[in-house]
Amino acid sequence: MSSSYRPVAFTPEVREAQERYGSGRAMSRGTEDAVTEPEPGQGDPLTDDERGFVASLDGFYLATVSATGWPYVQFRGGPKGFVRTPDEHTIAWADFRGNRQYISTGNLAADERVAMIFLDQARQVRLKVYGRAYVVDVGDGEVDAALAVPGYRATVEREVRVDVTAYDWNCPQHIRPRYSAEELAPALQPLRDEVAALRKENARLRAQAGVEPPATS
Repeated sequence: MSSSYRPVAFTPEVREAQERYGSGRAMSRGTEDAVTEPEPGQGDPLTDDERGFVASLDGFYLATVSATGWPYVQFRGGPKGFVRTPDEHTIAWADFRGNRQYISTGNLAADERVAMIFLDQARQVRLKVYGRAYVVDVGDGEVDAALAVPGYRATVEREVRVDVTAYDWNCPQHIRPRYSAEELAPALQPLRDEVAALRKENARLRAQAGVEPPATS
C-alpha cells in the first residue's frame, strides 16, 4: 500500500464502515505515516514491481465518473506491453478504436480522476491504482512512438496518460485462477505431441495390417 492510498481511499464514510464491520484497527495501522492527498503530479512513485506487473498484462479495467455522478467501468485491452510506464509516476497506453461511444473519454473531460484495476488471474494477483488522466488526440499531437505495438493493426485514436496518485496490491483470496490459450500452450504441447505420435503409430499399424483408415467427415 503506497503512502497516499489511505488519504485517497479511506474517506470518513469508509472508515465508519471499517469500524462497523470490525476492520477499523487493522486498517488504521500505519496511519501515523499517512499523508494528505497529494497535489496533482506529486503522487506516490511506482516501484519496479508495479511497473513490471503492468507491462506483463494484456488488459485492465478503467473506472471514470460522469458529470452527472454515474460511475463507468470499461475494459481496455491490447497485446501484452501496450500499457507502459514511461517513468515512475506515469502509466500510459495507446487508446485503440472500440465501439466509438467514447464514454470514458468524455467523462475525463468532466473529471480527470480515475481508478484502474490490473488483474492477473493465472497468478492471482491484483493491483489497484488511483490517478489523474489526460488525453492526447492523434490529430492534436504525436502519439508517443514508444506506445506503438508492432504487428497490432488496431487504429490508435489517442494516447491516455495517468499521473499516479496512489496504489495498493489487493487480497488474492477470491481471485479464481484462469488461463489464456497462450499461458496453457506450454503445458498442452507435450500432450499434442503425444497425440500426434500415437496417430502416426496407429496409421503405421493399420497400413501393416491392411486396415483401411477410418472415414473422416
